Amino acid sequence: MAIPKVCGIETEYGIMLRGAGESNPIAASSALINAYVNEVQRKVGWDFEDEAPGNDARGFAREGSSPPEVETNLVNTVLTNGARYYVDHAHPEYSTPECATPRQVVLYDKAGELILGRSMQAAARTLPASQGIVVYKNNSDRKGNSYGTHENYLVDRSVPFTRIVQHVIPFFVTRQIFTGAGKVGSEAPGASGTPVNFQLTQRADFFEEEVGLETTLKRPIVNTRDEPHADAQKYRRLHVIVGDANLAEISTYLKVGVTALLLAMIEDDWLAERDFTLAAPVQAMRRVSYDLTLRQPLDMADGTKMTALALQWELHDLARKYSDERGLEPLGSHEAGLEVLRRWEAVLTALESDPMSLADQLDWVAKYQLIDSYRERHGLAWDDHRLAAMDLQYHDVRPEKSLFGRLPMERLTSDEEVARAVTEPPTETRAYFRGKCLQRWASSIAAANWDSLVFDLGVDPLRRVPMMEPLRGTAVHVDSLLEGCSSPAELLERLGS
Repeated sequence: MAIPKVCGIETEYGIMLRGAGESNPIAASSALINAYVNEVQRKVGWDFEDEAPGNDARGFAREGSSPPEVETNLVNTVLTNGARYYVDHAHPEYSTPECATPRQVVLYDKAGELILGRSMQAAARTLPASQGIVVYKNNSDRKGNSYGTHENYLVDRSVPFTRIVQHVIPFFVTRQIFTGAGKVGSEAPGASGTPVNFQLTQRADFFEEEVGLETTLKRPIVNTRDEPHADAQKYRRLHVIVGDANLAEISTYLKVGVTALLLAMIEDDWLAERDFTLAAPVQAMRRVSYDLTLRQPLDMADGTKMTALALQWELHDLARKYSDERGLEPLGSHEAGLEVLRRWEAVLTALESDPMSLADQLDWVAKYQLIDSYRERHGLAWDDHRLAAMDLQYHDVRPEKSLFGRLPMERLTSDEEVARAVTEPPTETRAYFRGKCLQRWASSIAAANWDSLVFDLGVDPLRRVPMMEPLRGTAVHVDSLLEGCSSPAELLERLGS
C-alpha cells in the first residue's frame, strides 16, 4: 500500500541589486534575508548534522562527496511556519514546510512569494535610498544560467529505485504541457534545428542526462540524491529538479498533485505491465517544450510514436482505475486525490481542444497569450528585446510590477490564508512541532533542520529532539503536550530527550 505523499517545493529566486554598480547576488541575497528575519523573529540557524547530498539512490556515494560547508557569513534560517529560508548558489531560496496535500503545497508556495516580497520591503529600509533589491520567481537569467525549483516527495524505501526511474521519466518529459512557466526564445541555440520563438518551460534547455546526481551541471531528468531527511530505513525523498517556478496556482497544484498520484501508483506497482519508455528522453524534453501545438509525436522505445498529450491521457486513465480500486488516501485524503484527478482531466481536455482557454489557469498559456498579443499589436519580431523584458516582468514578485499579478488567474487559496501561512505551520506534518517550538522558544533553540530540533538550555550538552517521522509532531500529536509545558526544559523532560 502506497504511503502518504508528504511533499514540498524549494524555489531559488532570481535576484538583482539595483543602483549599486555591479550586482553581487550572494551579498544581495544575504542582505535580503537578513533584513526580513531581523524584523520578524530571532534568527535560528540551520543544522547540517544529518545532510549527505553525495549519497546516491543507485547505491553508492560520489567519490569525495561531503556535506555542504557551513558558510557562517551567509544566512540560513528556519521560519515559524516551518519553512527554510537561506542563501543557496547565490540565490535566496525558500523551501516550504512539509505538506500533507497538494493544495497545502500551493498555499505555502504562495506564502513564500509573500515572504520574498516583504523581504524586499525590509531590505529597502536598510539600503541607501538609491539602491533596491528586486526578486523574480523564475528559472533563467537569459544568459545561459538556470536556477532550480525542486519538488520533494516521501517515497517508500522498499520500492526499487529502478522502477521509479522507469516510470517517472516519461511522466516528467510530458507533464511539461501543464507545468511549464513559458519562456520567450531558447538558451540552447540550434538544439531543434529551427528557431524557437516561445516554449512551454523555463528549464527544458538545461537537461543533459536521463539519470544522475548533479543538480547544477549535466542536469538529469531524474535526480538520484538519496537524502531522505527522515528514517532512512523506511523512506526515500524523491528530489525532483525538472520543474519550473510556477506562479499560477493551478500549475503548481497539478505539478505536485499529479506527481504524487503517479508515485503512489508506482509504489503499488500499478504500472507494472505498461511501458511508456521514450527512445530519447533528453531530446524529448526539448521537443515537448518547443511544441506549442502539442501535436508532435515522440519516438517510443518500442518503435511506436505518441504525443505528450496522449501519454498523459494514458496515465490519467490508469490513475482513474487506480482510484476506483485502491483509493487515493496517499494524497492526504481520497477526496483530495479525486480533486487532483478532476483537475487533471479538465486540463488535458482543454489542452486537446483549445489550449488558450487555459489562460487563467496555466502559466505558459497565460504568458504566451499576453506576450503574443503585445507582439502582434506592435508588429514585433519574436527576438525583439521588449518581449524578453516582458517575460522577465511576468515573474517579478512585486505585485505592483508583476505582469502575472495583473492577470485574472484562478485561485485555489485566499489572500487571508496565504498571509496566515507566512507565520503559521501546517497542522498535519512534523512542521507543526518545528514551527510552534520556534514561535514559543526561539531563544532556546540553537539550530533546526528537517528531522530534528537542537535546544540550548544554557548548560551542556545541547539537547537534540529527533523528528524522523514526517507525520509525527502534528497538531493532533503535540498540541496538548505543548499547551502543558511552560518552558523548553519542561518540554524536553516530558519528551525524555
